[in-house]
Amino acid sequence: MDPGGAAILESSQRNLCWLFAPRPPLPAVSLGRMNVIDHVRDMAAAGLHSNVRLLSSLLLTMSNNNPELFSPSQKYQLLVYHADSLFHDKEYRNAVSKYSMALQQKKALSKTSKVRPSTGNSASTPQSQCLPSEIEVKYKMAECYTMLKQDKDAIAILDGIPSRQRTPKINMMLANLYKKAGQERPSVTSYKEVLRQCPLALDAILGLLSLSVKGAEVASMTMNVIQTVPNLDWLSVWIKAYAFVHTGDNSRAINTICSLEKKSLLRDNVDLLGSLADLYFRAGDNKNSVLKFEQAQMLDPYLIKAPAFLGMDVYGYLLAREGRLEDVENLGCRLFNISDQHAEPWVVSGCHSFYSKRYSRALYLGAKAIQLNSNSVQALLLKGAALRNMGRVQEAIIHFREAIRLAPCRLDCYEGLIECYLASNSIREAMVMANNVYKTLGANAQTLTLLATVCLEDPVTQEKAKTLLDKALTQRPDYIKAVVKKAELLIWTPMTRSL
Repeated sequence: MDPGGAAILESSQRNLCWLFAPRPPLPAVSLGRMNVIDHVRDMAAAGLHSNVRLLSSLLLTMSNNNPELFSPSQKYQLLVYHADSLFHDKEYRNAVSKYSMALQQKKALSKTSKVRPSTGNSASTPQSQCLPSEIEVKYKMAECYTMLKQDKDAIAILDGIPSRQRTPKINMMLANLYKKAGQERPSVTSYKEVLRQCPLALDAILGLLSLSVKGAEVASMTMNVIQTVPNLDWLSVWIKAYAFVHTGDNSRAINTICSLEKKSLLRDNVDLLGSLADLYFRAGDNKNSVLKFEQAQMLDPYLIKAPAFLGMDVYGYLLAREGRLEDVENLGCRLFNISDQHAEPWVVSGCHSFYSKRYSRALYLGAKAIQLNSNSVQALLLKGAALRNMGRVQEAIIHFREAIRLAPCRLDCYEGLIECYLASNSIREAMVMANNVYKTLGANAQTLTLLATVCLEDPVTQEKAKTLLDKALTQRPDYIKAVVKKAELLIWTPMTRSL
């Protein structure tokens, strides 16, 4: 063979040896300097949830078919990012499943003292070692459970987090869940922990006040921040005002909030105006309540509700009671355009149906509102009233009792229940309830009139009804319900005497 041919043959053999020689596997999932997990993380941080969902699903399938492809820490990250994308798509049950798998993966990872190398980790960056927080994963699971109406499971998952590792948002969620479950002591403890970490958490303050914690005690927890941060001198008055709200002292609450609202820096605050509308409504002053709701609506046309006051569904209810059904219909349409995922638009439309005597329609809309927010007092009252007018009194009683549990300072909840008792001729139960309301909420024009209403049902107690109505009208000569009941009594008394 000539020298040239020998050289070509030798070169070919070297190439064949190189081609078939064993070599380390290439990082099949690495892209440039970043591996694929880094790209998934960046897309998640950028809010590209649908893209994360598609890619992470494919990568998880690859991992299942080849367990060597990703390290345990990478598999954990993929599961968390995939679950997050499902959470964003509101597929809460599926998200819970993936979060649970992620926690199992994290548990296995924690037990492994030495993580074995994998092809997928060969091009990892220092950023890829920052694993998603296990605490955050548990919080997301709890959020899923609340959306699925599985509050017990939500409490269980958050309870499993050691107290020292609980962030303010975890304590806040726990406080709200405990409160909803009627567990007042742990709820108070959790709200206080929120305030210890975040002394300006006003919704936590409202939570404590709603659980009968004294206003002075709550104010003491914020004293340091009031003294050190400028322009917070109003906060102690604000706490005092809502302490009056939650003790049912409507008159002092109105005066205190009015003093705040008149201050130049807090003038035209929507939350304060809404609270005044709420308080005037509770005090039976519907005219001023409607006025304040209208002012709040003008300032914020997208207003539906706020933590400090009742929602715009109460405004719709008041308009419906006044017979302004066209305004109620317009309000309902406007609220639906803002959001159909809140209970308030459904309640407003339900009020329109109820006062149009379409009780079946009102019942459906009330049920839909409760489905969206099981704590909606106005939705419970709407559904209860519809059931009562349809002759389903026992079912109505259940709804009014739940409304009373959620809002023990609202007289209209008790009025609905007492009307059910009277409709079923349970005068004794109605009398017991009216007396309890009188003792609990105090002797004001509303409670006196409510007690008188029950007394009117029994000829033996009609004279007592007259005395109660006289007391109510002495306190508030313009209280319409008392005026109407007094007129009924004056008409009824000669009739009974003639009989």
